This record gives sequence, C-alpha cells and structure tokens, in this order.
Amino acid sequence: MVNSVEQFRTGDVVAILGISRRQLQYWAQTGLAEPSERTPGGHGRYTFEDLVALKAAKKLIDAGVSVQRIRSSIRFLRRMLPAVRHPLAELTLVATGDVVLAFKDGTAFDALSGQEWVLEVAAFHREIEAWRTSKRQRREARALPVHRSLEPSPATRHIMP
Repeated sequence: MVNSVEQFRTGDVVAILGISRRQLQYWAQTGLAEPSERTPGGHGRYTFEDLVALKAAKKLIDAGVSVQRIRSSIRFLRRMLPAVRHPLAELTLVATGDVVLAFKDGTAFDALSGQEWVLEVAAFHREIEAWRTSKRQRREARALPVHRSLEPSPATRHIMP
C-alpha cells in the first residue's frame, strides 16, 4: 500500500511512467500535471495522486488526444465540478476519437462541453444482433450455387446403354 505522504523525485517519476525528463518538465510548465510540492531548490516532488494524474495524461496522449485538449478538458472539469481538485486523478477519463469522456457518479459526459453521453446497453445489444442477422443473410445470398458434374450419376449410368 502506498503511503499518502510518500513523494517521488523526478527521476523516479520518469522511470515509473516511461517518459522523458523533458516531457515531464513540459507537462509541469504548461499546467497539464504539476508536482504537489517543490523543494527549496525548485525540484518537483510528486505524490501517488500526481502519478495517477500523469499516467492518465500519458494514456490520453498515447490514445491520440492533444496536450491542448487535455488541458482544456481539465480547466472545464474544474469549473464544472468544483469539488474535483485533480480531474486526471479523481475521474475516469476515456478517449473516443477526439472526444474525452469523463465518468462521475455513473454518468459519462464530454469533458469539454459537459454534454451527457448515454449508452443503453440493451439497445446496443439488439443493434449488434440485427447486424449479425443481416451479415449472415448477406453471406448466404452471396453463396455460390453448387455445381454438379456433367458426368451422369452412378445410378444413371446403369440405365444408359
């Protein structure tokens, strides 16, 4: 179990997340994910919560979401959900194409507009079953007719002179 006051140095964070030191510094400078504390010498000290936020940011970036979109999403989520201090660590975020969805209290919504997303699983299951049926029917329609040999069957050969 990770101690909530445990702090990680920049070198540790880089090794844990598999990112470059420069990338980590850029994310901190641009406000994507900053260390919770700084030493008197200006060195960042990251908490476990900071690591979770950084890992979430990395996963979103790896999924093709731009750093600018992630930062915009964070700003919007902080305004929309004032009780959420660290959206990347406190919310579940999912990239679907160029949309970032945030999940909170069983609700999914666009992290930039707040538009709620609803996916009715039972209806979606029916759509998939209809697609499967249609696919099966198309495949059967394309099936080639069975070609019979031009040779007479053995029973017919005996009848023929």
